[in-house]
Amino acid sequence: MSVGLLLAAGSGSRLGTPKALVEFRGERLVDRGVRVLREGGCRSVIVVLGAAGTGVPGAVTVHNPEWASGMGSSLRTGLEAVPGTAAHVVIALVDQPFVGPWAVRRLIRAAGRGASVAVATYAGERRNPVLIAREHFAEVARLATGDAGARPFLRARAGLVVAVPCDDVADPADIDTPADLAALRARSGPAT
Repeated sequence: MSVGLLLAAGSGSRLGTPKALVEFRGERLVDRGVRVLREGGCRSVIVVLGAAGTGVPGAVTVHNPEWASGMGSSLRTGLEAVPGTAAHVVIALVDQPFVGPWAVRRLIRAAGRGASVAVATYAGERRNPVLIAREHFAEVARLATGDAGARPFLRARAGLVVAVPCDDVADPADIDTPADLAALRARSGPAT
């Protein structure tokens, strides 16, 4: 069973507001992230919140009391909440509105073909989302510190990582500043 994990705890300090609450093309980023994970094949979705407490329809929310320490604590909090029946988790970030369900589907298909770690790539560069099998949760959590998230684990276990090209179905552009948000809002074409 695939579970989605949406990291949405930050305050959006450079943006001036928590990213989870930002509206993008008529939908809050947090709601969009849940929808994308579900449409991509995740049976359930866990959302890690921190700076902003909010209801999130269609998801289980968990609060990270240490959200200000960075993404690592949110990843650890989220992994602890994954049900024991889940074979793997697909980890996504709330601030990437052009990463859609097809990228998630490709990662889940890679797991179906035996990958225990799969990472979406764009022009050969590893980005998000990331799929990690349960057998690696403890090591991922141990290495997740500060703003690093899963990156230290992916570097330490590079031989396990299956690259999943997603250039044709997604774009990893993220929202960190008001200028980023304005640029992505101005893009033509559908957000996924």
